[in-house]
Amino acid sequence: MVRLHTRIRRATLLLILLALSGLTACGAPDAVNVYSARQEALIQPLLEKFTAETGITVNLVTGNGDALLARLENEGDNSPADLFLTSDAGNLYRAQAKNLLQPVTSPALQAGAPAHLRSDENYWYGLSVRARVLVFAAERVDAADLSDYTSLADPVWRDRICVRSSGNIYNQSLVAGMLASDGPAATASWLDGFVANFARTPQGGDRDQIKAVAAGQCDVALVNSYYLGGMLQSDNLAEREAAEQVTLFWPNQAGRGTHINISGAGVTRAASKPEAARQLMEFMLREDSQRWYAQVNNEFPVRAGVEPSALLQSWGSFEADALNVSELGRLNAEAVKAMDRAGWK
Repeated sequence: MVRLHTRIRRATLLLILLALSGLTACGAPDAVNVYSARQEALIQPLLEKFTAETGITVNLVTGNGDALLARLENEGDNSPADLFLTSDAGNLYRAQAKNLLQPVTSPALQAGAPAHLRSDENYWYGLSVRARVLVFAAERVDAADLSDYTSLADPVWRDRICVRSSGNIYNQSLVAGMLASDGPAATASWLDGFVANFARTPQGGDRDQIKAVAAGQCDVALVNSYYLGGMLQSDNLAEREAAEQVTLFWPNQAGRGTHINISGAGVTRAASKPEAARQLMEFMLREDSQRWYAQVNNEFPVRAGVEPSALLQSWGSFEADALNVSELGRLNAEAVKAMDRAGWK
């Protein structure tokens, strides 16, 4: 009889343990795997706060956005990734088009990300906003001579413009936005004039364009605003000095507004922890997270009502293009072809 009672107790204990382990695995997963094109240093503190609040560990794999997208595609249904976090709506659209993401419907996500800054089918959501702006050398350029992107095709800018290559997704998205707003013919005409005004063969990243203006290699450059912010706050003295020699200009303020893009995230199609991935996205769209993210990354909050950092506010307010960023992905292939035809290297 004693042995029977002992066996019953052991069996009961085993059932309880199994039930608890099942609850942990299904109801409150203890880890989520993230493929991120954002640098670890720029996102890790936020992920650690998420873990502290939820008990969900975040396993982070960082890399180039294109490389991570290719990895997701190659891994297919066997991918360990639960969340894909990357810069540019074009990359997110490509992931959706390749059937690498799954739709996620969440009132918290939809309240946090405005409709034009997320997938209209709920496959991905914007987490932060960046603007594609002009920087110029104030001693060589009168700000009154600057207006919109299309004005950069004017012959007055011949041999005076620096920009990175046409292979860069930020430039591709800018051209895609122009295709959506101005049409193919006007965009092609602009591209011809714009390319004719390059001071040098496109090269380097956005920081290199800022350095080139500071060094007098060109007078105007096209860059993402957060690169200027990062250089102004850099520990590298040479970077700070270069950034201090240029002035930011908001294009298209008399028209549709400055071109903007997003960093964003989507739950992968192969996710084994989709609920944890959704929780992480919701966490990143909370007001406190948005405020931190903006301060560290020098990007603009995607959530309405959250103020940008003091540095970004010092540049003044601006009117942003309200184009649905999905268009930047939908028109990417057409934009690349148009840039090729214009000879943008």
